[in-house]
Amino acid sequence: MRWPDHRVAQVQRRTLGTLVVTQSLGGLGLTIGIAVAAVLAEEITGSAELAGLAQTTQVLGAAVASFLLAHLMGRRGRRPGLVLGYLLGAAGSALCVVAGVVDSFAVLLAGTVLLGSTTAANAQSRYAATDLARPEHRARSLSLVVWATTVGAVAGPNLTGPAGSAAAGLGLPALTGPFLFGTIGILAAAVVIALFMRPDPLTVAKQAALDRDPVVATAAGTSWSRVVATVRTRPGVGAGIAALALAHAVMIAVMVMTPLHMHHGGASLEVIGLVISVHVLGMFALSPVVGWAADRFGRPVVMGLGAAVLFASLFLAGGSPDGASVRIGAGLFLLGLGWSLCTVAASTLLSESAPIEVRTDVQGAADLVMGLTAAAAGVVAGVVMGRLGFVALNIFAALLVTGVVTAAEFARRAAARPDAAVDDVPAL
Repeated sequence: MRWPDHRVAQVQRRTLGTLVVTQSLGGLGLTIGIAVAAVLAEEITGSAELAGLAQTTQVLGAAVASFLLAHLMGRRGRRPGLVLGYLLGAAGSALCVVAGVVDSFAVLLAGTVLLGSTTAANAQSRYAATDLARPEHRARSLSLVVWATTVGAVAGPNLTGPAGSAAAGLGLPALTGPFLFGTIGILAAAVVIALFMRPDPLTVAKQAALDRDPVVATAAGTSWSRVVATVRTRPGVGAGIAALALAHAVMIAVMVMTPLHMHHGGASLEVIGLVISVHVLGMFALSPVVGWAADRFGRPVVMGLGAAVLFASLFLAGGSPDGASVRIGAGLFLLGLGWSLCTVAASTLLSESAPIEVRTDVQGAADLVMGLTAAAAGVVAGVVMGRLGFVALNIFAALLVTGVVTAAEFARRAAARPDAAVDDVPAL
């Protein structure tokens, strides 16, 4: 069937409404566990260096799941991929509860790997917001979905204390409580997607593309060969992937070790949860403003600004003492804001630079590279933190930010070229 503009607009509004709800639920389910994952891992293993592996495996699981879910979405649409991602994530969160009960690090790592599917589903949701968005509103549509995570993501870490009390009341270890609450939130997100993401935005987008040009929505070769070919011919794709991956690696490396840094100084779970909430607030709360800026001033400009904010955050966080302090809270807030600036701009850039027939391939590959880079950074972060301390960790992260600066400049020069390839028609 043909999709007139007014009908496409209706589907886009329904899609955004659905994604706003599921991002809130998924964000709560995910971040409530992130706040205590490293602490639970250290309690089980007795090792600060191994503690970082809990978050690292979660990031690694998200990386692999992103590519696989994107491949499924390319064939079946957004809805089946997102539902599967949330169901796998809920199973992983439940396994983390089991790990705390049986005191098993192996089970905990298995759980965090599956929990990464929730991250992958949340990440792919931001792309779903652009499937039917007009060019001048793409970054804002994407940023709205990113912003929606604020509700659950800020509330999640602050529920660590009550969740721990609830778990203790059920005879479970206190640190399993956040994962118990998380399981419920993630399952709710899966139900909402299954019931309300109809019609599927990607299916509508592909049909509209076929209406315009019957040859468009087909592509030869494997997923990887299509991605490689697109990176070679569309500079914006490569720049977007690089900025996305490096900014995420910086955020993961510092954020996952901060609870441990504070825990060593005697900070309570409630205070650690508050600082992580401030960080998450920086990640998501200002996203609509970031999206507006990316649409108004261009993706490369906002990516460069994000790099500057990341540098400032590392200066503040790196000089903070063990335990709790205003300085570490400010540093973590700016870490989240810098991530937001880079993520919204880079995600929009790579999505609009890729033709629709390879768009899910590019998006899945981008999140895979992002996750693998962040997982590697998480491993290094645990070693650096254990042997050299928190200051050295922030210096290491600053080196990664220089790569974001390079990607932003490359994107700026590519956009200035008269033959720059960008999808400048509605993503229908």
